[in-house]
This record gives sequence, structure tokens and C-alpha cells, in this order.
Amino acid sequence: METTGLVSFGRYTCSHLYFLLLIVLPLGQHTVEGVWPLPQIFTSSIERYPLNPQAFYFGYGRQSAAQFGCSVLDAAFIRYYSLIFPDYTGNGVLHNNLSVSAGKASLNAETVWGAVRGLETFSQLVYQDDFGSYFVNQTEIDDFPRFPFRGILLDTSRHFIPVHAILKTLDAMAYSKFNVFHWHIVDDPSFPYQSQTFPDLSRKGAFHPMTHIYTQSDVRRVISHARLRGIRVLPEFDSPGHTKSWGKGQSDLLTPCYSGSTPSGAFGPVNPALPSTYQFMATLLKEVSSVFPDSYIHLGGDEVNFSCWKSNPDVRAFMQKMGFGVDFTKLEAFYMENIVNITTFLNKTAIVWQDVFDYHELRSSPSVVEVWKDGCYLCEVRRVANVGLRVILASPWYLDQPGPTHNWARFYTPLNFSGTAEQKKLVIGGEVCMWGEYVDATNLTPRLWPRASAAAERLWSDEKQTSSVDKAFPRLQDFRCKLVRRGIRAEPLYVGHCKHEYQGV
Repeated sequence: METTGLVSFGRYTCSHLYFLLLIVLPLGQHTVEGVWPLPQIFTSSIERYPLNPQAFYFGYGRQSAAQFGCSVLDAAFIRYYSLIFPDYTGNGVLHNNLSVSAGKASLNAETVWGAVRGLETFSQLVYQDDFGSYFVNQTEIDDFPRFPFRGILLDTSRHFIPVHAILKTLDAMAYSKFNVFHWHIVDDPSFPYQSQTFPDLSRKGAFHPMTHIYTQSDVRRVISHARLRGIRVLPEFDSPGHTKSWGKGQSDLLTPCYSGSTPSGAFGPVNPALPSTYQFMATLLKEVSSVFPDSYIHLGGDEVNFSCWKSNPDVRAFMQKMGFGVDFTKLEAFYMENIVNITTFLNKTAIVWQDVFDYHELRSSPSVVEVWKDGCYLCEVRRVANVGLRVILASPWYLDQPGPTHNWARFYTPLNFSGTAEQKKLVIGGEVCMWGEYVDATNLTPRLWPRASAAAERLWSDEKQTSSVDKAFPRLQDFRCKLVRRGIRAEPLYVGHCKHEYQGV
């Protein structure tokens, strides 16, 4: 759980984690636009309190289960001090004991992850006046996420995304309270993941075997950076389709296509008729499971073109042997069930795209189904939940296509799920998808932000309180300026300016 519990700024509460302010006399009146995404319960006064960077520090409450030495919170204190006071360069940020002072702000969270989210909330409440002095208004917040799974997918196969751009994306994700980085790391165009077990996969399948790969060290760096921000890294190794790059470094994995009775020289999806296929997949997935510690793994299963399978006489013979007749959806279901079983043996929970469910309802499988197709996607969500499987929704949040910035409102549409309470619990969240046909490091950030933040609020906040685009606009505009000041090249929403414009160009 990520519940941030009771967050109270400006008065004392019994708490686990303290933010200490030495000056508490209210000075003047000022209103703030609020925070993004909108907390569940948010009460703010016009009374404001000055913050002195030289006197301000974070400390652990005496009754807190977490204390100095908690790597996630120790790092978050340092990180958020710099975000709260961007103009101050002094030292002495972190203290490991509790100091009693006349006034304090306190945060009570059930988990360290909730505390990290609360720190983000607090950082957004701090503002500067025209003279550069820092203030925070008296505020009380009770907050928790609507959905536990709030993801962003990056495709690093169609265009290689350098590690520094991934890390910058993780930073921005934390600011919007996303908590899952879905790393669609390989696909048809390239295989940039450097496997220790099968080094030829990247050596022959990457755009370049030295410059356009993710080493094991790169992967560890991404996972570590994400963890400190409360973000899980979910790897996807999509098969049996989307695997052309795999075949360059692993012979006999892909299906030879035939023209009549002779091979055409082309190759199709992974060959599901060979025992060696499953031996290879088991070995690769065992390595992937050890490199990526998350309990979930995405197995893909989407957009499989059956024409090559249909042309191959060995595959057709296997179909007859298995009693599949000429129904190639059964062949894909057979392949996917084998791959799911491999991941189950590795103590991983499999996520698959909705195609797998459409072809074969995996009623006995522990899989999570990700709904991505257009049309009545809420109908598909209900259909998956009706058979007791968990659901992730991606359909409304494909951001890879360019568009006017004001179309952020399109991604802010309320979801209006119907169904029983038990079925609604099976909808564990959603994710923004940034596919890579037209996206690389040059345009990733402005195409993603702040449009992705619209989805972030939909996945975090109460739906009834966030049903108005007009009411959301000034908060998002203010949040976009916060992103810009933090070095995120978020696009403008409309005519206007930020007090602190982007300094990177």
C-alpha cells in the first residue's frame, strides 16, 4: 500500500515523520493553486508560514518504525530539500534526531512509499514570494491512491532511449506519483537488452552492439533510481510476435515462412512447435527474473500475425497432432500458456495484452490482462473482471502520437466503471503508453509531459472531485511550471508564462 495517511502542515499531530519549521507565526495571506494529483481530502488556509532554508530540516518521529539509515527516506530527504529550496545551496540538510521547536509540520504514513508521496505533496505546497522568500500555507491533507498500479510504458526498441533520458522520466513520474515503469525493452526493430546468457541477442539484434544497448549495469542503475522514488520496474519481453530482432541472434527461434512448398527466406513469430523454443524461453526468462526483481513480468502476446504459421508445413502438422485443427488462436493460446507456466515456476506474476484473453480466456491463470484496444474498452474491462482476472487499462492513454497540448483534457476523461464491488477491485490501475515509432530522446519529455499528468490524476485522485477540466486547468498549469523549474521540458498548456522559465536551452 502507498497510503500517505494523515499529512498535516502547520500544526502538531502524532506522527511517524516530522518536517520541522522554526518560525510559525502567520504572516499575511496567500492562496495556492493546490497540488497535482489532487489529494483525497485537502483543506488549506490562507494563513501562511515562512520557511527558513537555513533552519529547516527533516527528522524522524520518535515512534517511527523508520529511522536514520532507511535508504529510501534518507535519500528522499536530501532530494526534496533541494526541490523545496531550489535557490539555496547550504549544507546540513539531514539530521538524524528529533528536535523540538515551537512549530512543526508532520507527516504520518503507513509505509515508506507513502512517506515519499507525502514529501512530494509537501514540496508542491511550498512557494516563493516576489522577493524569493519561502512560504507554506496551513494545510491538512488525508491522501491515498485510487489505484495501486499507475504506470508509464516506454518503448526502447523502435528508438533507443539513453539511460539519462529514462532517469529523467523516472524523476518526472515521481512528481506525478506514478509508481510503475513498464519497460518495453525489446521488439521487432531492435534488441537492446544485453543478456549474459544469450549475448548474441543484443550483439546481432541491437541497432549497435556497443552504443545502443542496456548493459546489466545500466539496468541496475535504472532499477535503483526508480526504487528510491517508489517506482517499480516492470520488464516486458513480448512474444511470440514482435520478435524479428530476436531471430538475428538466436537461430531456429522464429518460424520459417513458406511460399508454396519452399521456404521464402522470411521469418514470422516465434516457432511454437519446437521444444527448443520453450527451453530457450525458460532460460532467458530465468535470467530476466533474476535481473528484474519485481514480482510482475509482462509477456506481451499481442498482434500475432498467423500467416507465417499457416504457411509452414511443420507448424500445420503440429496443429493436427495437438488437435487444434486450423484454429491458430489455439496455437497462440498453447504457446502463451507454456510461457505463463514458466513465469509461474519462477514465482513471477504474468501480465499479458488483451489479445491473449480475447483468443483464450485464461480462467485458471494468475495473469493480469492489460486492455489496450480502441472501441468499448470499458466493456473489455468488465469482461475480464467478470471471470475474476485483474485488469490494467491502457486504451485511453496512448500519448505517442503528437497533438496540440490542450488535448490533455482528452486524457482526463472519467472512467465510470460499472460492475460489482468485487469486480471493481480487480481493476488495479492503468498506464500511459509512449510507443517509439516517432519518439526518441529529442522529443520524449515534451510529448509526455504534462499530458501524462492528466492520466496520473485520474489514477490517483477521487473521480468525483476531478470531473471538471476547467477546475483542473489552473492546477495543471501551475504544476507544469513546477515541472519546468525542476528541469522537465514539459510543454505549455496555453498562452502565459512561468515565474521560473526553463533554463536548459
